[in-house]
Amino acid sequence: MKKIIRGIGLFFDKWLITPITKLILIILAFFRDSTKNLDKLFSKKSTLVVVSLILAFGVFLIIDSESNIMIDQYAEILYDQEVKATYNEELYVVEGLPKKVDVTLIGQKRHIFLAKQSPSKGVTVDLTGLRPGNHKVTLKYSQRIKSLDYKLDPGQVTVTIYEKVSENRSLTVDVLHKDELDSKLYIKNITLDRDDVIIKGPEYKLKKVATVKALVDVNEISKPSEGTISLKNVPLVAYDNDGKVVDVEIVPDSVNATITITSPKKTVGLKLVPKGELAFGKSISSLTSDVTEVTIYGDEDAIKDINSIEVPIDVKSLSTNKTYNVTLEKPTGVTELSVKNITVKVNVDNSVTKEFTGVTIVIENLDSKYKAQALSEADSKVNVVVSGSSSNIENISANNIKAYIDLKNYGVGEYEVEVQVKGDDLKLSYTSKTKKVKVKIS
Repeated sequence: MKKIIRGIGLFFDKWLITPITKLILIILAFFRDSTKNLDKLFSKKSTLVVVSLILAFGVFLIIDSESNIMIDQYAEILYDQEVKATYNEELYVVEGLPKKVDVTLIGQKRHIFLAKQSPSKGVTVDLTGLRPGNHKVTLKYSQRIKSLDYKLDPGQVTVTIYEKVSENRSLTVDVLHKDELDSKLYIKNITLDRDDVIIKGPEYKLKKVATVKALVDVNEISKPSEGTISLKNVPLVAYDNDGKVVDVEIVPDSVNATITITSPKKTVGLKLVPKGELAFGKSISSLTSDVTEVTIYGDEDAIKDINSIEVPIDVKSLSTNKTYNVTLEKPTGVTELSVKNITVKVNVDNSVTKEFTGVTIVIENLDSKYKAQALSEADSKVNVVVSGSSSNIENISANNIKAYIDLKNYGVGEYEVEVQVKGDDLKLSYTSKTKKVKVKIS
């Protein structure tokens, strides 16, 4: 012990007292001429020892202060820590419990560092034994380093516990990203490996569920093509009447689907239909296209009733030959056309007229529970004037002309109805000399 104490004394004498004494002597030498009294005071050995001890004590306080700062408490926040609740999940549903909370660790830096490296049970809450209803519960954070304090945000929450009930619900299918499927392909049928599922949750939520859908995502199909494709783990989602997701448990939570993909197609002709009145005294002598037919793709039920695609050609005020570049429009139910653009050539000639007499008027769109008859012989037939190029008019007869009246939405009574005329050759124009006729419906 004597050697240790002596060693400590020599240490302070060598590194603190002697250097400080030398510093004071230098200062005194500088002020010796003007401070004789101060020189006499500080020339005493006892004074130097006292001053040296005071300065040494000051240095000690500074070092001690810095040491306290080094070991002072420190805080660090651990964000989004998962909350694990303990309760009977088969019998109850818990609402109001946050999924994640923030944990503030308080303590020395080294302890916090060790805590972050050590495994932890995280944030937990024990709901065991709580009955249905509202409860205020305290969250706990488990940490192996006991010297640390912690604060949870939030630390206490109010939860609502419900009894879990279950119901059977039938499954429907919803196709996602359908528009991203190749336009020549069509999803004909989707079969699921089960027809119904069980939904579980609070009774009030189960009442909101309007439908449970299997969400078949086209983007999950690898290289879709004609044939049968199997898709596994198709997710299930419950929706209310407004199409909003209802948070309930679905058992199972996914199904397998078998998807039948087809490529229905049909070849149809193009029907060139001139629109508008040509220049006075002019008519269409020929109307031709570089493409006469196209292949259409789409819904099988939709394309089976399509026999041609109508192509409108604007010939209003046309007086000379003209070539049109036309983009074909897809009819309803058609997803793709083999040809999208065509070239149409319109040749114009001088117009002549020809009259056809005694064209019988036919009745269209009359409800089957009625019958109609003309009030007079004059109301049953009309004369039709046909205008067009001489070469086209020569090729038609009265059999190529149809005069008719449209009685859709007409009931019992007598009416004066407009006469309409059309013909097989769309390059010609057809006009009835009699504009209206009288009919009786009974």
